[in-house]
Amino acid sequence: MFSGNFRHRMPTGSRRKVVIPPDFVDGTPERNDRSSFAGTRFSRIVWPPMRLLIAITGASGSVYAQRLLDQLDPATHEIHVMLSQYASQVIDAELEEGLKLRPGVMQHGFRSMNVPFASGSNPPDVMVVIPCSMGTMGRIAHGLSSDSLLRCADVMLKERRKLILVPRETPLSLVHVKNFELLLQAGAILLPANPHYYNRPTTVEAVADTVVARVLDHIGVRHTLTARWQEEPE
Repeated sequence: MFSGNFRHRMPTGSRRKVVIPPDFVDGTPERNDRSSFAGTRFSRIVWPPMRLLIAITGASGSVYAQRLLDQLDPATHEIHVMLSQYASQVIDAELEEGLKLRPGVMQHGFRSMNVPFASGSNPPDVMVVIPCSMGTMGRIAHGLSSDSLLRCADVMLKERRKLILVPRETPLSLVHVKNFELLLQAGAILLPANPHYYNRPTTVEAVADTVVARVLDHIGVRHTLTARWQEEPE
């Protein structure tokens, strides 16, 4: 556990130069965003390392979190993990070998505010809550910061950083939909865990990867998890 004034940063010398093709520099922030390049002919661009916070709640769907963490390289990005109060119980029930973290991934408890991201002065680049329970989503939507996970999400919204929420719930009530509306208005990205079957996945992991691939796209991390939709040949 880190102290409250600890600021974990990649060494300055380890940050890579961003190389953007000359014909693509047009000064438009939206087009020059990391996620805009994912899966395109500009995906050869090498981006600086990112600080990523992966939060896991007690919603069913631990496999989504595991598969996402499997795709994130701690040698390339600074990766932090935080579990909610009931996440461990669901992980024990759903993942036979438990949650596997790669060497270099930093884990934080949810009870203490002595984590790097509990202050707006030190937010991560991207926070992903995967899977995101309806309880967690409702608390984030209404600004309740009763633990460090919720506080970190609140920081992401107020600092206008990228907050990706991956809800896994059905059916939805009007309360859920209203919380979705609040979060979208506040700037969060809602990416429901709705897998696709274009590639005819044959394993649970392959099904989960169809969702994780979209999460990686929105983080701005290159991947080859699933084939992309192609133009029909003439």
